[in-house]
Amino acid sequence: MTERVFTVVAGLFLVAAAVLLWRNSLTAAFVAAAVGIVAWFLGFRAQIRARVAAESPVEGNEDLEE
Repeated sequence: MTERVFTVVAGLFLVAAAVLLWRNSLTAAFVAAAVGIVAWFLGFRAQIRARVAAESPVEGNEDLEE
């Protein structure tokens, strides 16, 4: 669920960046695009963490101690 929220936020910021670029506000477009990309990476991170948690039946990183 969290990854979906971050993906929507990322999309909204990227649309806002496109509008700001179209209005020739380059600095604001860059900031909006950067925030959108950060939101996308946070959503991707949440998705990876959920996938790892679903595959790992044991809490922690015991498999790294081998």
